[in-house]
Amino acid sequence: MMRSLYSGVSGLQNHQTRMDVIGNNISNINTTGFKKGRVNFQDMLYQQLNAATRPTEEIGGINPKEVGLGVAIAAIDTIHTQGSLQTTGVGTDLAIQGQGFFVLKSGDQSYYTRAGAFGLDEAGTMVNPANGMRVQGWMARTVDGVQVMDVSREVEDLIIPLGAKDSARATTSVNFACNLDKRTPFIPEGASQADVMRATWTTEIKVFDSFGDAHILQVQFTRVPETQNSWTAAVVVDPENPDPTNTAVGLGEAAPAAGDPNAFTVNFSNLGNLVSVVDAAGNASQEEGDVVMRVAFDVQTAAPGEDGAPVRQEFALNLGTVGGLVNTITQYAESSSTKAIVQDGYTMGYLDSFKIDQSGIITGIFTNDTTRVLGQVALASFSNQGGLEKSGDNNYVVSSNSGFANISPSQIAGKGKIISGTLEMSNVDMAEQFTDMIVTQRGFQANSRTIQTADQLLQELLTLKR
Repeated sequence: MMRSLYSGVSGLQNHQTRMDVIGNNISNINTTGFKKGRVNFQDMLYQQLNAATRPTEEIGGINPKEVGLGVAIAAIDTIHTQGSLQTTGVGTDLAIQGQGFFVLKSGDQSYYTRAGAFGLDEAGTMVNPANGMRVQGWMARTVDGVQVMDVSREVEDLIIPLGAKDSARATTSVNFACNLDKRTPFIPEGASQADVMRATWTTEIKVFDSFGDAHILQVQFTRVPETQNSWTAAVVVDPENPDPTNTAVGLGEAAPAAGDPNAFTVNFSNLGNLVSVVDAAGNASQEEGDVVMRVAFDVQTAAPGEDGAPVRQEFALNLGTVGGLVNTITQYAESSSTKAIVQDGYTMGYLDSFKIDQSGIITGIFTNDTTRVLGQVALASFSNQGGLEKSGDNNYVVSSNSGFANISPSQIAGKGKIISGTLEMSNVDMAEQFTDMIVTQRGFQANSRTIQTADQLLQELLTLKR
């Protein structure tokens, strides 16, 4: 009789625990990145009244007679299913679509979370603003002037220094691609200025010196009268400047000196493709491959050198590929056009904003229209994510059964992708929780009835002596 009392007590206690877990799930139904819990029951020890016996020649076998001693909690699992994604429009809000956890640090202690409501602190460090824990990843490094992202290093704090300066860069290369109209008339001797303008195609683009000061690069193309497929190109930097910049052009690796010619000839085939370029000294480009001219000019805003001569700056003028059609100068019977002119210099700028892509790469956007990779957000995965211990604040810590953290960029080793401007909501289903609540309530009531009924039976025994 007492066994049923204690069985009922165990049922009450463990159904209460299940109700506690359900209550916690419902209370966190709107908690960012929350993962619901689930209680699984198992039966407890059994008291054996009779053991099982094997069959004999006279009688068959007998099953054991056992009385159970109640219920116990088998496990309280954390269900790591995907929560729905909610768009916030905040660039530092991150959500993971798939497996993985963001890595946070407080001092030397590492924490892991699915809640990506991050922000920047006063120093530009990406943190969880609720508790100040620092988001971990990898910062880009500059090696020999090239941005390098090395994700094999240990993770570190991610710092986005809004307002930081981006140094000016002098132009080193100008990619030139335009079409010269084959129908352009030749310039006769004694032609008027208007006729000269109609027969000349002029292109201009800004180039920059080492101070970030802008200069106008002007290239004028004029039909060569003696041929059908040749043009003369005159190159001038800052044509409106009253003081000449001594612009010079030449083929080869050496920079042209002040006083060298500033013109060259472009030759095309009858199909309109680039064939060769010849500079004023008679040097011709190779019969195949890229055609690159060297341009040099005086930087008059710079202080003269030790010899008193003006500072010279040079850059490559890329005219395209011999026989090429894409990003190459051509001659077709279409209107002359400047389809693509790209140069790699820029003035000084400030870090104005940033964006985070699906790989977690943080790209800074500067006021000088340049972009630069600043860092990359790290993700962690575990061989048994259900073994992580909850530490509060939407965080988990490593346990002895979770396995070690496998930290790498997103979309690698089974990790999901990062969605910027979005937060992952709780994976708690209210209808499911209310249903479990009803089932738990009925289980609790049934166990209380077991105790009441056993008590009534005991009361009947006590009244037998009357």
